[in-house]
Amino acid sequence: MRLGVVRFPGSCDDGDALRAAAIVGDAEVLWHGDRDLRGVDGVIVPGGFSYGDYLRVGAIARFAPIMGEVERFARDGGLVLGICNGFQVLCEAGLLPGALLPNEGLRFVCRQVELDVVETSTAFTCDCPAGERLSIPVKHTTGRYFAPEAQLDELEARGGVLLRYAPGHNPNGAARSIAGVCNEAGNVFGLMPHPEHAVDPLTGSTDGLCLFASMRKVAGAVLAA
Repeated sequence: MRLGVVRFPGSCDDGDALRAAAIVGDAEVLWHGDRDLRGVDGVIVPGGFSYGDYLRVGAIARFAPIMGEVERFARDGGLVLGICNGFQVLCEAGLLPGALLPNEGLRFVCRQVELDVVETSTAFTCDCPAGERLSIPVKHTTGRYFAPEAQLDELEARGGVLLRYAPGHNPNGAARSIAGVCNEAGNVFGLMPHPEHAVDPLTGSTDGLCLFASMRKVAGAVLAA
């Protein structure tokens, strides 16, 4: 499996995303100004401050040339993972429902949080331990997931909420403690926590690795078919 990590001006977690991806397969950088995904089996839109977060988080990155290819890739069923700023970009692009708003406390938060895996049968969570909590860090100022109540009901009814902050661990006031959601087709996933920072025992947790391993498992099955 080969994963491509998009690099925008202002990306700051692309290096860690590349390292995490390299643990489960091959990884390479996809430049924001290109229009070629180079035949990768999955795409990661990483965290950071794409284009300096001017106008609105993710609003400019959504129009980068590479994103046109990412959107086509997603429509064709390709696996796309958006982390933090990447989650914001995917929401701006309309690839994921809802929006990310400023944290309830209007301050930057950086801490380790516990997450409940709500769905374990998806392309991004199938390798995650059922019934166990994941310990993964968050670091953001605009991470409060929001959608109208009717849309939240529909999202939950179709199994679109994949990760939820454990009780007492919601760092931003996210609606229904939602930490990560997928699209209706199940091939696009965005989350605010940073799994790429939880793949090495030296960081105190390797719990984030199961998300990347899940992508490898699903992509490997497709390639073998």
